[in-house]
Order: sequence, then C-alpha cells, then structure tokens
Amino acid sequence: MSFFYWIAGCLLGLAWLSRIVDAAIGMPSVADISLPQWDLKPVNPPKISIIVPARNEQATIEPALYQLLGIDYPNFEIIAIDDRSSDKTGEIMDRVAADPRSHSILKVVHIEKLPSNWLGKAHAMWTAARQATGDWLLFTDADVFFKPDSLRRAISYAQTESADHVVLFPRMIMKSVGERMMISFFQTMFVFGHRPWKVADPKTKDHMGVGAFNLIKRSTYEAVGTYEALRFEVLDDMKLGKVVKASGFAQRNVFGHDLISIRWGYGAMGIVNNVTKNFFAVMSFQSWRMLSSSFAVAFLNLMPFIGIFAARGWARLPFAIALFCMFAIYVGMSSRSDVRPYYFLLHPVSTILFVYAMLRSMFLTLGQGGVVWRGTKYPLEELKRGLV
Repeated sequence: MSFFYWIAGCLLGLAWLSRIVDAAIGMPSVADISLPQWDLKPVNPPKISIIVPARNEQATIEPALYQLLGIDYPNFEIIAIDDRSSDKTGEIMDRVAADPRSHSILKVVHIEKLPSNWLGKAHAMWTAARQATGDWLLFTDADVFFKPDSLRRAISYAQTESADHVVLFPRMIMKSVGERMMISFFQTMFVFGHRPWKVADPKTKDHMGVGAFNLIKRSTYEAVGTYEALRFEVLDDMKLGKVVKASGFAQRNVFGHDLISIRWGYGAMGIVNNVTKNFFAVMSFQSWRMLSSSFAVAFLNLMPFIGIFAARGWARLPFAIALFCMFAIYVGMSSRSDVRPYYFLLHPVSTILFVYAMLRSMFLTLGQGGVVWRGTKYPLEELKRGLV
C-alpha cells in the first residue's frame, strides 16, 4: 500500500507543481486592459457591431442593452436578436430600441422559427452577423454587463497587438458560498486544463473563446466560415476560438477586472445545472472519454486530500506538495476575483459536485437522446455530426 501512495503522490505532486510553475511564469504575460496604460483612444475607430442573442432573458435584457448604449466608443451598432422567446424579451427589446436614447444605434431582429440543422444560439448570431455593418463583430450574451470604457480599451489593445480575435475574461459575480466554491473550482481547473498564456503563441494549439466577449475582425470571421461552420456546436464560443487559432489568425485573451461582469448561476446547484449541457459535448459525446475524465478529475483533486491523511511518513510529502500548489492557485485567484484563499478547504466538495455534473451531463444526454437547451431539443446524432 505504501508503494501505491508513493506512486500516486509523486504523480499528483509533479502534475500540480508543473502546472503552478508554468502558470507562475506564463500568467504575467496575459495583459490586463483595465490598467491605466490601456486607457487609450483607438486610431481611426473602426465600426463595431455588438451582437446580443437572447432567448427568454426578460430579467436582464433591458439593463444589459442600456449599458451597451452607454458605451464610451464613437462608432458602434447593437444588433439584438430575440430568438423565439416565449416571455417579454422581444417586447422589451423593441421598447428600448424605440427610446430616443438609442439614437438608431440599436436594431432588433425577431426570429420566429429555427431552421433544421442549427442550434438556436449559433443561428441567432449568424443571422445578426449577416445584418451587421461593422468592421469588427463583438459576440456577447444578454446577461453580461459592460463598463463604458470596455470596448474602447479592447479595440485599442487589438490595434496595438495587431490581433484578429480578442477574448476578454469577465468578472464573475458571486453572491453565495456555493457560487464562490464552484466558480473557484472551475477557475482552478481552467488554470490546470488551459494555458491562456500560450494562446498568443502561434506554435501552440492553445486557443480561447468566451461567450461573454468574443471580439473578432469581420474578415477573420468570414475567413473561418462564419457561424455556419459552427451551426450545430454546443460549445460555440470555444470552438470559434479553436477555428480562429487553427486558421493561423492572431488570437489574444486578456483580463479586465470588472470591465465586463456576469453572474453565472444562482447557488452551487444553479451552476451545476447551467453547465450540464456542456460537459458531454466537451468530450465529443463519447462515453469512454467522459468516464475516464471523471475518474481523472476525481483522482487529481480528491486524492491529495486523501493521501495526506492515509499515507505514512515521507510518503505524505508529494501529497503535501500537490495541496500546496493547489492552495497557491487559490491565492493567485484571490488577486483577480472575490474568491478568498480559504475556499481551498471546500475544494473536495466542489470536486464531487463537478464530477456529478460531468456524469449527469452524460446520462441526461444519453437518456434524452440529445441536449435540451432553452426549451429546444437537439438530437444526439445531429450534435455528433456537427462537431468541429
């Protein structure tokens, strides 16, 4: 048994240590455009089309649109898409568009029927982009809140870096222990599973996409096949980033403190429910990959806590190293979010909920024969065929 703990501990210690060292070296290279040096005025400000798809978002769409209308940028339009809403989303959009404060900046498009072989959100964004007149397209969500200088800073950064695609990480609004616990876990896994500091390196395959803020040159968007190439992708935001990077365009991701903010879910189980549709798609709808990944996540995140108590003598050392590295990630996150380092103590609980969400995603998708998203069912076989 001691041999098992030595092997497991060394694997975990090396895994976590290599990731924290890599992050410590690489993360400082990711720009923070909320800093004073990025408070710039763009050169010959290009026109930007802000695309806001919404389905049954009556609670957030009005304040979100008014915040966009108040953006400190001289040349933009907003295209809001009412995607078959059954609540008052479309009515609210029309009312905001009729407000004199919109100055004809806001255009509303109502979609009554979803064509076959399309996901609703992808179709909404494709529809909006066809009507957009901007040199740049900003794909965002109906529950994202923007500070006035967010767009000006982002486009100034894009011009300075000669970027074709800019992803701005949002500030996560967290109002409960469960939300902080789950989001801190997701951010920890993000650091472990992704390398945002490598996105700018054309020699790597690391890519990024965030539904809250995907800013892309129109010419780049058209060159990668538009959203028509992603017409049946559940993970459309990340897959947009993937095709942009794979096509050789310059991609950047940046921090921005609270330039944009979003509340991802209400309570721990609210976040679990929100991500259920995604996890099986991440694994390309392959059960063996989901099961093996669920085991890997559990081993990676739970075994350090088990090993530090179950192992004896020096065999505890590699588990202690893994736990220290894990805690260091929480300390690092606390400098950029509202999550305090002591949420590290709840890491085993969030691990169990995360694995539950992964398995729930698989069993629900298989049981339903597809993904049910915003009231529409998308058959599994079609989703598989639509994978990029």
